[in-house]
Amino acid sequence: MTVDSALRSPMNYSPSDKDVKALKFIEEMTRNVDFVQKKVIREILSRNSETEYLKRYGLKGFTDRRTFKTKVPVVTYDDLKPEIQRIANGDRSMILSSHPITEFLTSSGTSAGERKLMPTIDEDMDRRQLLYSLLMPVMNLYVPGLDKGKALYFLFVKSESKTPGGLPARPVLTSYYKSEQFKRRPYDPYNVYTSPNEAILCPDSSQSMYSQMLCGLLMRHEVLRLGAVFASGLLRAIGFLQTNWKELANDISTGTLSSRISDPAIKESMSKILTKPDQELADFITSVCCQDKWEGVITKIWPNTKYLDVIVTGAMAQYIPMLEYYSGGLPMACTMYASSESYFGINLKPICKPSEVSYTIMPNMAYFEFLPHEVATEASELVELADVEIGKEYELVITTYAGLNRYRVGDILQVTAFYNSAPQFKFVRRKNVLLSIESDKTDEAELQGAVEKASMLLREQGTRVIEYTSYAETKTIPGHYVIYWELLMKDQTNPPSNEVMAQCCLEMEESLNSVYRQSRVADKSIGPLEIRVVKNGTFEELMDYAISRGASINQYKVPRCVSFTPIMELLDSRVVSTHFSPALPQWSPERRR
Repeated sequence: MTVDSALRSPMNYSPSDKDVKALKFIEEMTRNVDFVQKKVIREILSRNSETEYLKRYGLKGFTDRRTFKTKVPVVTYDDLKPEIQRIANGDRSMILSSHPITEFLTSSGTSAGERKLMPTIDEDMDRRQLLYSLLMPVMNLYVPGLDKGKALYFLFVKSESKTPGGLPARPVLTSYYKSEQFKRRPYDPYNVYTSPNEAILCPDSSQSMYSQMLCGLLMRHEVLRLGAVFASGLLRAIGFLQTNWKELANDISTGTLSSRISDPAIKESMSKILTKPDQELADFITSVCCQDKWEGVITKIWPNTKYLDVIVTGAMAQYIPMLEYYSGGLPMACTMYASSESYFGINLKPICKPSEVSYTIMPNMAYFEFLPHEVATEASELVELADVEIGKEYELVITTYAGLNRYRVGDILQVTAFYNSAPQFKFVRRKNVLLSIESDKTDEAELQGAVEKASMLLREQGTRVIEYTSYAETKTIPGHYVIYWELLMKDQTNPPSNEVMAQCCLEMEESLNSVYRQSRVADKSIGPLEIRVVKNGTFEELMDYAISRGASINQYKVPRCVSFTPIMELLDSRVVSTHFSPALPQWSPERRR
């Protein structure tokens, strides 16, 4: 059932008044895309006309798209960095926005190893809340009865810092969970969580995970959907259960909370949930979790689960087989497309196959332009939202109320269809991203720099790295980076020791960006980096294999990231030693590099 058919066919579906309002809003926005976009850019340019940035380019009060696109350049984060740094340092003049910048949202994309700081104004929270309010009315078209139970969502806050000028700098979801809109949200039968706010807002991820899992087990028959932001996050929760089920079962058996929980707010909230012993439930958890095979464990423990609510597009697609294994093939719903820069759109067919996920851009969220990807040059003309073509790939460019003007987000999207006059996009990939486990994004230049720094530790004994490639190992929980090295040794009888190679692993981690290091240290969502040393001649074999499949010997380049199974099997068959990082890299919320 589509949004439009639901509104036209009340005999088949009886949405609530709230749902009808939301669905009509979607219809209005998607039928009038170009009109709404003209209105949005006019509003942005009118309110920000006196900002330093727009005055620099001589708009002189013009608010039409043509003048804007003629005079204002397309930019990247590095272009805006001087202005953003001034705001971060405390400059409160109208640099990018006429409205005060109230916080920075930290992007998982990186520039020279730094988190990107995305300026935000107060009303941006209302725009995000508006998009959230559209999700359940759409989901209710496909999955009935979600008001009869609860959602077990593993939600977490991450570490935050303050800029030199005193503004908060934190991930977008941390900002949302700490907002009054979230903490004081009105009761909605379609959005009841098993986890209390106190568990979600606990900065200790271990205590937060433990208490959220315990709540989910106690309310297992009430759970109608499971989720996390990313697919990797839900798998991490399953891995946590595998490791800690005995302790969780003991809490349920005794009716007492584990001593590992020291957070006062969690202890108080859990005292209202874990109220008495339940030996029957504890025995059930034990009987399920003591099995060697965990296939279908989600539906065994939470038998009424209708779908998984997780992002499985882009880099997260690598986790689909494991989610299918643990869930017994439950549908996976990707409901929304958003980033630190802006919230973009929603999936109007949320219960579709992961390979078919497309997002409909809501034209009221920002002003959108699209840079044709395959022919992108300095002279490439950007395309309006209403004018993109089915089948073509584009890089997303946005202009926001908070002062990003013609900003290249770095997402590559492919147009799959139109809903009314609104294009629908498949997320293809992040531009230039090589490795990603969760919110980390490591590009080729950064990986190259990390390899170079680590290989310096081998110089003393005359050893150097002559070739390398990598892949993101996601069959383990948590996933981790695997780097294949082929070494040229001065003395073949005296290879680098395991201690030296382990230090190379750690040196690589120290060289990677702060998002990666936070994931290792604070979030524990990435495991220790691994280096696998392969036999000499392995990369020659890799080239021979590629040529046998039609690659040109003159144009062949060693792939810096691999995922094709035969190539990985070839590499693994040539491994002579494996080494892991022996310690955590350095990271703190204040250290953005």
